[in-house]
Amino acid sequence: MDRGDQAKRTRNEKVFNCLYKNPEATFKLICFPWVAGGSVHFAKWGQDTHDSLEVHSLRLPGRESRIEEPFANDISQLVDEVVCALQPVIQEKPFAFFGHSMGSYIAFRTALHLKENNKPEPLHLFLSSATPIHSKAWPRIPKEDELSEEQMHHYLKEFGGTPKDFVEEKELVQQYKPMIMADLNVVSSCTSNIPSKAVLSCDLTCFVGSEDIVKDVEAWKDVTSGNTNIHQLPGDHFYLLDPA
Repeated sequence: MDRGDQAKRTRNEKVFNCLYKNPEATFKLICFPWVAGGSVHFAKWGQDTHDSLEVHSLRLPGRESRIEEPFANDISQLVDEVVCALQPVIQEKPFAFFGHSMGSYIAFRTALHLKENNKPEPLHLFLSSATPIHSKAWPRIPKEDELSEEQMHHYLKEFGGTPKDFVEEKELVQQYKPMIMADLNVVSSCTSNIPSKAVLSCDLTCFVGSEDIVKDVEAWKDVTSGNTNIHQLPGDHFYLLDPA
């Protein structure tokens, strides 16, 4: 492996966190985090999965081992980076995406980018706790310079981007404000170039908590010509943090 290949591999490992490598895996699951979320929660899923599956979790810029990098503020910029780092991760093997909250929008836009550029789309798209971007129920988020601190707390709660106990810790929110604002900007930019018809062909599964605040989940069926299934699980927006 020459220096160029080594540099690319190191870069890809920074973008995608794989705690449990499985070279013999025949299938890859790529996971995308929520607002202000890290990569570790999903990367740990690799410990309990079937031998044929390897789990990779997106590590966003500005956090964990990428702490020195500037935050992403735009979904197109972020998706370009994800697609570039994704190719050597999937290694032409079948793969699926799982996104939670903000991660659902990144996963969807990444799948859309692949499809539009004649690259293989995921075999399955799992979207968790996310109001469809084309729905009238989508929470319209003002631009950063128009957003007061009180409004930021409001949108974090309405959008359900971060765990409730985090949102209620005002000092913690203030400390992470630059990251939160960058992630909210990413979410807000997702509504640009919204498709008006089915654009994907993969099957889609939506998960939503029984006490979740997201709305109109059924509308996700509009974005794919494949089958769409919706599963309601006990819990709120962060039902998936419950060990059960």
